[in-house]
Amino acid sequence: MPSQYEEERTWEAPNHNQYEEEGNEDVIENPEEVLHECLEKFKTPDYIMEPGIFGQLKRYFQAGGNPEQVIEQLSINYNAVAQMANLLAEWLILGGVKVTEVQAMVENHLKDMILKTFDPKKADTIFTEEGETPAWLTEMIEHPTWRSLIYRLAEEYPDCLMLNFTIKLISDAGFQGEITSISTAAQQIEVFSRVLKSAIVGFLQSSDDWQNSVNECAKMVCHGAHTYVYSQVIVHILSQEPRGGAIMKRLGQEITRCAQQSGHDVTPITLALTAGESWRNARTALAAMLSRGALNPADISVLFRAYTQTEPPPVHLLRIPQFLELLVDALFKLGSKLNPEHKSKYMYLLAYAASVCEGLSPGRPVKDELKATVQAIEKVHAVCCSSASSSELIAELPTLYHCIRFPVVGMGVLVWVECVVTEPSYFKLCTEHCPVHLALLDEVASCHQLLHHRLLRLLVQLFESPQDELEILVQLELKKMLLDRMVNLLSRGCVVPVLRYIKQCWQRGDTDISLIRYFITEVLDAIAPPYTPEFVQLVLPMVENEEITGTMRAEGENDPVSEFIVHCKAHYVVV
Repeated sequence: MPSQYEEERTWEAPNHNQYEEEGNEDVIENPEEVLHECLEKFKTPDYIMEPGIFGQLKRYFQAGGNPEQVIEQLSINYNAVAQMANLLAEWLILGGVKVTEVQAMVENHLKDMILKTFDPKKADTIFTEEGETPAWLTEMIEHPTWRSLIYRLAEEYPDCLMLNFTIKLISDAGFQGEITSISTAAQQIEVFSRVLKSAIVGFLQSSDDWQNSVNECAKMVCHGAHTYVYSQVIVHILSQEPRGGAIMKRLGQEITRCAQQSGHDVTPITLALTAGESWRNARTALAAMLSRGALNPADISVLFRAYTQTEPPPVHLLRIPQFLELLVDALFKLGSKLNPEHKSKYMYLLAYAASVCEGLSPGRPVKDELKATVQAIEKVHAVCCSSASSSELIAELPTLYHCIRFPVVGMGVLVWVECVVTEPSYFKLCTEHCPVHLALLDEVASCHQLLHHRLLRLLVQLFESPQDELEILVQLELKKMLLDRMVNLLSRGCVVPVLRYIKQCWQRGDTDISLIRYFITEVLDAIAPPYTPEFVQLVLPMVENEEITGTMRAEGENDPVSEFIVHCKAHYVVV
């Protein structure tokens, strides 16, 4: 006890003069009021444990207070809540509960109590009374439990000076990676800069999970207009670097997409960071369409005239992702209607953006692939608009397969197929084992690795879509056909995302085990060593599962299942 009081006395030391001065003034002016105020405080439970007890005692005695009365008040109201909590914790440990579990119980309960009773005004007085950073606060931020408490409080009380200062302390201590979602960080440029740096590094270091890294970074950046402009300017400057500049440009585009999906019109900022200020008419037409999120013939005509003249604007003006998506949807999305007089302009602008690159001399772009790209877009657009049946499409397959090799056409075919196969009645009316539309997706997967992520998302959507109008056996055959498409996607390089999804299906228990068995069978037939450790960690648990592969094993070790297990056990460390 004495040592604890000494600690409190030391902690309170800077305030002695303050209380003494205040006390002297109170004694001179109104000692009875000071006595009454102090006695009211002494009546509160466990007031003897409060950090300010010594200051209040000084005021009480300087005002002529009775020592016996204060001793009686403090003793009567001493409930020893903190000591009882310590005693109960010791009993739990003696009873066999782990120390870490007991500590977690106490910390979590204390955390909940603080969240319920926290007063930002009282918290701010810590600095007005202390005049410096309390030692306990510095120790507090070293523990993950209390840092998480500060984060939650900072979200609820963004104007609290004490919490804002603590967030800065946490950032200074090197824990800025934990506060990517804290709105308080956005109010301090120094803290926000560190958090932004951590978010960018996380994005650069992520591989298969890059989409989540982008979403986390974008959520933080889109906190407010000031954070968005500041972050996008930094990303834009980094995108000019010869090493890694393209990756930073992609990050900036993904952040812009997230802002647009949240309902923010960031077109002025996007165009401000895009070169070509002298092409005012083209920029005005582009800005009008991007702000509305829709194309119109008048603005398209302005852009077409600009890009068909002798010295056109820079091509990157057309390569704003939102504009490219609008063009692709207009030309390939099912049900899209274009004015025949202006259709060629849409195709030309899309082909120009996809195939033309800037030459060595300004205003002299290289258009070697422009004509072929325009022709490919025209041919596939004609097929997509023809409303041909699956049997009629077979005659068009040579043309489609040839044109799909153009990346922009591959994207257009994917958008078109996505619209067709997600129609509720598509599989109900389909008679082929593998519909022609899905066969086209196999070709897209073969030609364009950058479309794998979106292609897998479509296959997952179809695999999980309810087909209640079909018989059970027909549903199983449909899902097997979709698993074949996933295996093809895996064989084209999209390995880890496909395996992660199938493993999730197995762990959730919401997928027929025969489908998991079918997938594993197809994968084992398609693969051969050597394997990466990540591949083994994903596949081996499913292969070893008796329910999945029990019927696939033969006597000895001559079957693919046993051979895979033996090889993995011999060459990899299995966790």
